[in-house]
Amino acid sequence: MTEETNVFTGKTVDEAIANGLEALKITLDEAEIEVVEEGKKKLFGSVKAKVIVKKKSSDAKRSADFVEGLLSVLGINAVTEVQDGEEFIRIEINTTQSSRVIGKRGEVLDAVQCLAGAVANIGRDEYRKVVVDCENYRTQREDTLKSLAEKLAAKAVEKGRKMILEPMNPYERMIIHSALSENTEVKTVSEGKEPFRYVAVIPNNAKPYDKGLRFDRKPREGGEKRFDKRGGNGERRRDRNDRRDGERRSGGGAKRGKKEIHFGTFLGNSNAQKTENEEE
Repeated sequence: MTEETNVFTGKTVDEAIANGLEALKITLDEAEIEVVEEGKKKLFGSVKAKVIVKKKSSDAKRSADFVEGLLSVLGINAVTEVQDGEEFIRIEINTTQSSRVIGKRGEVLDAVQCLAGAVANIGRDEYRKVVVDCENYRTQREDTLKSLAEKLAAKAVEKGRKMILEPMNPYERMIIHSALSENTEVKTVSEGKEPFRYVAVIPNNAKPYDKGLRFDRKPREGGEKRFDKRGGNGERRRDRNDRRDGERRSGGGAKRGKKEIHFGTFLGNSNAQKTENEEE
């Protein structure tokens, strides 16, 4: 419906609005009204009031239009399908450039969802959840995280150590917590600060001082060797120190070119010489 067809007239503004509501079969709460010209009487005749009456866009429609406009600015051709449910609004994006819409681990899709939620809740007192998806990515990711949670719990129990996952957004952390909520062998906690907050799975037999083990890293065979700042490991450093101690005990090592005089050495020699003179 074009703007021209939304223009209604009447003797007064109220009459023009009433004519528009009746023609569009909507209520005043469902209408967006713009007064173009107020009716007034002239010496010869009168000027009719003129208003533009349009039906308000729903929260879901407004949000979907925003998503399509945003993707167009990004150079992505896409169309949206909207499900306006009671609990939440779901917007499905259909495009041949799904990888650009989803991004690495869903980061772009999460950003679009956040903005779409803000647009849908403009002027609302109670927040309404908005879910934006593309090629069923959300469901597939949820299944992957649930499977990962079970593997994580089994490994934590096997090793008796806390297992740490990579940083995740709040929604994905909630999936991990929910997947292991009924597991009696482990408990889950969120640690760290945003945006690097992560889930830790702690088995019942974990030691209190255990700092945890990253789930995606494998320990080195034969234990991990600690490297010093110079790049050498602990064994080389100990060998070097032992060799120096041996040289000191055996009197080995390079000879000094000049005799160094220290106050402590001087006083010690003086006392020794004094004692010898007294004995004589």
